[in-house]
Amino acid sequence: MILTVLSRLLPRAHWDIFFVTPATVLRWHHDLLARQWTHPRKTPGRPSIRREIRELVLRLAQENPALGHRRIQGELAGLGYPVGVATIWRILHRTGVDPVPRRIDTSWRTFLSAQASAILACDFFTVDTMFLQRIYVFFVVEHATRRAHVLGATKHPTAAWITQHARNLLMDLEDRSRRFRFLIRDRDTKFTASFDAVFTAAGIDVVRTPPQSPQANAIAERWVGTARRECTDRLLIVSERHLTTALTSYAEHFNTQRPHRSLGQHPPDSPPVVTPTPGSTVRRTRILGGPINEYRNAA
Repeated sequence: MILTVLSRLLPRAHWDIFFVTPATVLRWHHDLLARQWTHPRKTPGRPSIRREIRELVLRLAQENPALGHRRIQGELAGLGYPVGVATIWRILHRTGVDPVPRRIDTSWRTFLSAQASAILACDFFTVDTMFLQRIYVFFVVEHATRRAHVLGATKHPTAAWITQHARNLLMDLEDRSRRFRFLIRDRDTKFTASFDAVFTAAGIDVVRTPPQSPQANAIAERWVGTARRECTDRLLIVSERHLTTALTSYAEHFNTQRPHRSLGQHPPDSPPVVTPTPGSTVRRTRILGGPINEYRNAA
């Protein structure tokens, strides 16, 4: 109103002294009306999902690829989080998590990892003595624990010799209350029908690898390479007895002391860990005369 009165008193040529324009005045008036008649609004729709629930949904989907939306809903209800199935679907969809059929991993790696506790793998490897005589070593490895069993060493692996060692292995596993479902072996002619019959009678299916496919029995092949690098390649073997003694000592070290990356840097038969104290010392034990060392905390 003051500006309007001033506009009547001043000539139009001097209206540029006003610090605002009529449009600004009208906008101020519109904003004043808006603040006068606008009531506080409530946020429309459902309340947002808490962050902990969102993270829990994603964790269940990641750790359990076979769980669908409704199964995840049931798991959350059991944990005390009532969440709608549509909300769970929306969380997974916005995060880019695929539906159940696409999330299930059907690769050989996943399948063998799931079946590892029920799988044994066996094979032979050879060691040449200092007198150029070849000795055959028969061993078995447990897939889940990586525990190695050196069953025997001989220059002439006959069918009867292999079959008897297979029986000895099953008796040892039975004493330790271990149950297995599959035995992986290659197509070596040393594995005869009588050898397979021993495991079949115990309810273990014998699975033969494809021809010339050592990767199909990778766990056993890996153990051969480890035993060669750490034991037999560092010794001059004299006889079968010498080789059996060396491999028996190495297998005990392998099963009780040697760390394994696949087991979180723990040995298959992990002994109790002794917590170091300020006064404790680390002691070394030599295996096989020195090529291998073991270390323990001692008070």
